Amino acid sequence: MSFTIAIIGRPNVGKSTLFNRLVGQKLALVDDLPGVTRDRREGEARLGDLEFTIIDTAGLDEGAKGSLTARMQEQTEAAIAQADALFFVIDARIGLTPTDRAFADFARKANKPVLLVANKSEGKHGDAGAMEAFALGLGDPIQISAEHGEGMGELYDALAKLMPEPVDADEDEDDEGAPLTEEEAATRPIRVAIVGRPNAGKSTLINHLLGEERLLTSPEAGTTRDSIAVEINWKGRDFRVFDTAGLRRRSRIEEKLEKLSVADALRAVRFAEVVVLVMDSQNRFEEQDLRIADLIEREGRAVVLAVNKWDLMETKGGGAISGLRRDADHWLPQVKGVPIVAVSGLMGEGIDRMMQAIQDAYAVWNRRVPTSALNRWFEQAIQANPPPAVSGRRLKLNYITQNKARPPSFVLFCSRADAVPQSYLRYLTNSMRETFDLPGTPVRITLREKANPFAHKRKRPS
Repeated sequence: MSFTIAIIGRPNVGKSTLFNRLVGQKLALVDDLPGVTRDRREGEARLGDLEFTIIDTAGLDEGAKGSLTARMQEQTEAAIAQADALFFVIDARIGLTPTDRAFADFARKANKPVLLVANKSEGKHGDAGAMEAFALGLGDPIQISAEHGEGMGELYDALAKLMPEPVDADEDEDDEGAPLTEEEAATRPIRVAIVGRPNAGKSTLINHLLGEERLLTSPEAGTTRDSIAVEINWKGRDFRVFDTAGLRRRSRIEEKLEKLSVADALRAVRFAEVVVLVMDSQNRFEEQDLRIADLIEREGRAVVLAVNKWDLMETKGGGAISGLRRDADHWLPQVKGVPIVAVSGLMGEGIDRMMQAIQDAYAVWNRRVPTSALNRWFEQAIQANPPPAVSGRRLKLNYITQNKARPPSFVLFCSRADAVPQSYLRYLTNSMRETFDLPGTPVRITLREKANPFAHKRKRPS
């Protein structure tokens, strides 16, 4: 495991801004409101030629036992236990506060190397606060501005003294940019995003998969803000699972922070390969569920429906499951046959079935159809239901080929691409799903007009 550093400090001192600076991406949400970060977030960081794992944490703050604030601090303590060293961050513009002094003692008791980072040191106002930091007894403060990238050289020099000597990689190791072989693709982690409306039980579901309280949960909707990635191994297969903020209707999103959380969740969907849409068993297939499913389909991701809180259902027999299947096919025709699993994140029911459904959906999403079988099906589909005549002229569909997978995508060559009705494309899509066993995954058919060999010839003058 690589050298790991946890960023700690009181709320709103710029820990997430420093995290984003070191990982080179805006992964963590940043806002002027204190307490934006709740769960701990990990990322692969680089500072010059130094490579290490960085952990962003919730601000150290005091709270009643069992409260959300207290459990946020427990997450921070877990990050400190995991880390090899700490960045203790203070706000140089404000100077030392009693909270800084209290948590400096907390950092010392961790018995880990600590680098004191005086953030927001840009300009003349930052010097005084940085000088106050000497009183903490954590060594010389390193003055930086995470937002503007100032002081990174000084931070590099201090960090280089703590990190072990790098080990040279083997010369025969494959280049990072080399294309993946089929064997590598079959063994690399599957990227999974867990999405749904607020309070559908997404974080509880992931915690049960991990076997620990890795993500904060609460009866209050909106507990999760950042999209947090966790590594899971299930029966020898690796998964990288993203917990996301609940997605409400756009008209109900008012606060800037919630807008940032929703944008972060949408990025997780685009990054994922399989998306698990979590619905509340008591209020399933609501309008927002359908909107989210439509978004996933438009992004071209494999879909699995997880109906959570199944332990609260009065009727759980085969009839209830069959009803879920009928409802899913009725409300989500664009992903007909989508895998649907009844689960309970709290009790652990159906978790194995959900993980298997994710693997199955991933396999379908990557499927390629042999060209010979594809065109045999195409001829039979056209004979069974010929394309309609448009403006008195029969449409001519020539042949079809698969141009890529992830999701399965096909190019249909025809005479008049703009005249092919959407209803006929839906017929071809549904027929293809049944024939080649492509349930649930988006299927793309692009129309392309076959070149007219006589188009370049001019008409003879009369």
